[in-house]
Amino acid sequence: MTTYAIGDLQGCHDEFVALLEQLDFDPHRDRLWLAGDLVNRGPGSLDCLREVMALGETATTVLGNHDLHLLAVARGGARENRKDTLSAILAAPDRERLLDWLQSRPLLVRRGSGGQGDTVMTHAGLLPQWSVEQAVVLAGEAESRLASERAGAFLEQMYGNAPACWRDDLDGIDRLRMIINVFTRMRFIDAAGCLDFAAKEGLDSAPAGFAPWFQFPRDDDPWLLFGHWAALQGETPASRVRAEALDTGCVWGNRLTALDLESGRRTSVPSRQG
Repeated sequence: MTTYAIGDLQGCHDEFVALLEQLDFDPHRDRLWLAGDLVNRGPGSLDCLREVMALGETATTVLGNHDLHLLAVARGGARENRKDTLSAILAAPDRERLLDWLQSRPLLVRRGSGGQGDTVMTHAGLLPQWSVEQAVVLAGEAESRLASERAGAFLEQMYGNAPACWRDDLDGIDRLRMIINVFTRMRFIDAAGCLDFAAKEGLDSAPAGFAPWFQFPRDDDPWLLFGHWAALQGETPASRVRAEALDTGCVWGNRLTALDLESGRRTSVPSRQG
């Protein structure tokens, strides 16, 4: 059995199918880890959702910021953005079944039981100030709210850049928003673990006093898999942790990439987005 970790699909369904063919992927033998953002910006968001959902336990995916945006538009009163490509999902006859499935996805998945054998995947990364064990608990807090009867109210209040710094005594919506932002929006942080939300390009766009989260050391040593940051093009320069950038910008005309978690080999197919 081989497990492949794949970066952000963002509606690149044709490329997803081509990549699975390139890998000679067998759902009876192999497994997929998907780094979130299955939907939005690309033309095949509905097909991506249906395809991944149909794979059942063969595919494990975490929630990304675009996935949460879809849920907020459908169930939290948020408005679609001008560049969104979510209308086919919102009008689909199986819309509610797809949304229920998406809303039940985790923010973090983990393989291993501690130490160097840990493999952890989130959409945006892992705050250096959080141990893996703490991150698992915090992800569970937000996941529980998404699965609760108060999910709609939470989705309405989810957006926002405050608080930008983690504190253990955060509570209520501030605590949940911070958890969501770390797992799905984080790129640059400072030494105290405060997030910057303005810079979204490559490493040279870092604000003064900030650096990519993977350039800060950790007290533990998990293998961290993440998507979200297409401008990195699959690289993590000057990383001080074991981190793998999986988003290679398929929706922006670059490529879709899979990482073989057993061999470390990467396989890519070119984007078909013109």
